[in-house]
Amino acid sequence: MNEIGFESVGVLGTGFMAALFASTRMRCEGVDHRRRLLDSRRPVILVCWHSQLLSLIHHHRDQGLVVLVSEHADGEYLTRVLRRQGYGTVRGSSTRGRTAGLRGLIRASRAGYDLAVTSDGPTGPAGVMKPGALWVARSTGATVVPMAAGSAAEWRFRSWDGFRVPRPFSKVTVRYGTPVEVPPEASREQVEALRREVEGELHRLTAQVCPSREEA
Repeated sequence: MNEIGFESVGVLGTGFMAALFASTRMRCEGVDHRRRLLDSRRPVILVCWHSQLLSLIHHHRDQGLVVLVSEHADGEYLTRVLRRQGYGTVRGSSTRGRTAGLRGLIRASRAGYDLAVTSDGPTGPAGVMKPGALWVARSTGATVVPMAAGSAAEWRFRSWDGFRVPRPFSKVTVRYGTPVEVPPEASREQVEALRREVEGELHRLTAQVCPSREEA
């Protein structure tokens, strides 16, 4: 697709999100966790599941977050939508461009930006956290904050992640979990233990915000 095509997708995607979320009600829980970090000016890495990306993009729009986006061609569509929602982007992933992606996130964090990472993206397996965000936190001193979003009234795609789209006029709950610190001297074994801890917290949060649905 050429430049005009990518930009058209960005316009259409942004319009779709504005129309959809104009009819939903957003409720935020566990916000004290993030507020304390904002007040302390500590850098933050928000982590979530790929399936919940749509609601979380809307909720955090125009906050200056920097998001890791896949280098795959489909990532360009998402990049155009994100930029129109007030996000910065770093291209890369745990499968393609891994080193470039992690270095870009480290640079952005050290420059003072908070980050957001889909922990099981871009291609899964769904619900299995990859450790990249934790290694960035180890390098920068940023605090990792798990988060989840869901609704009892939503559509779920038959995609690898079971992508979630809230239905119009539904109530969407966003919940922040317990922040996790990664010591700068953490070993691979310690990072792996923290990865399992954060992965468990993401599953717990998902069950809380959308208890009537089976997790992806």
